[in-house]
Amino acid sequence: MADLIRVKSISEFHSLVGMPVPDHPLISLITDDMLPPFDQIDDSLINVRYTSDMYSIMYKDKVSGSLGYGRNTYDFQEGTLVFLSPGQVYESPSREDLQVKEGWTLMFHPDLLRKSALGKKMEEYTFFSYAVNEALHLSPKEETFCLELSQKIREECAQNQDQHSQTLIISTLELLLNYCMRFYDRQFYSRTNINKDFVVSFEGALKNFFQSNQVAEVGLPSTDFFGQALNMSTNYLSDMLKKETGKSIKEHIDGYVVDRAKSILLNSSQKVSEIAYGLGFDYPQSFTRLFKNKTGMSPAEYRSLN
Repeated sequence: MADLIRVKSISEFHSLVGMPVPDHPLISLITDDMLPPFDQIDDSLINVRYTSDMYSIMYKDKVSGSLGYGRNTYDFQEGTLVFLSPGQVYESPSREDLQVKEGWTLMFHPDLLRKSALGKKMEEYTFFSYAVNEALHLSPKEETFCLELSQKIREECAQNQDQHSQTLIISTLELLLNYCMRFYDRQFYSRTNINKDFVVSFEGALKNFFQSNQVAEVGLPSTDFFGQALNMSTNYLSDMLKKETGKSIKEHIDGYVVDRAKSILLNSSQKVSEIAYGLGFDYPQSFTRLFKNKTGMSPAEYRSLN
């Protein structure tokens, strides 16, 4: 297995690739023309695994080659944007695999956002935990727009820091992330026919789970179970379902469980606790709470009214 290099700071990354000290210790825009030619990079940095303590937004265009990520590799296409969160591991390509490079990487440390409203919103940008093969594909206009916002951040970092610097850097970064969310929505909508096939596959997997012995073996299915079943990251599948159906994975699971429980309540004399265990709940109280949240009444009340 390739060696793992952990990059803890922006300064450490700059030093690692032979770049000058960054203008700002917590955020940096690195364009490929700032890096040494690929054939001159030290062998110790080629074909190794990397992880960092930072968020990274990587834009690549006109690239041949692939990026190792998790158990898979991703072949870059023109105009793709990949989002990495702290702690994710990826593998650099070999010299032979990556011949042409044109792009940029915006790296920022979580400490940049600690006291800001953006720091509290980062969980909303679920694309930072998408799989690498779920990258954002940009139109030429979107490519230019994202680069311009990233360059505004670099220009602000290069200025003498004053009381407005941090606010302007973070607000521009937030604007970039908000536009990326919009562009992902566009990508979801533009692939609606493909997505509908995945919705059908998901609904089939959900139905099959409860009609098989899997409930008895493992209990209620996790959201991760369906991500793995459809070979998607959990967040990407959930976001795609939300766009297509208005409901997340969890909402689909809960809705299916309640609908199934209604049928059992009306067509059997099973105790509520027996129904709860049969649907995969460890505790009947959890089932009753979910049922009441979804229907406004307890399972016993629902049974008595019908």
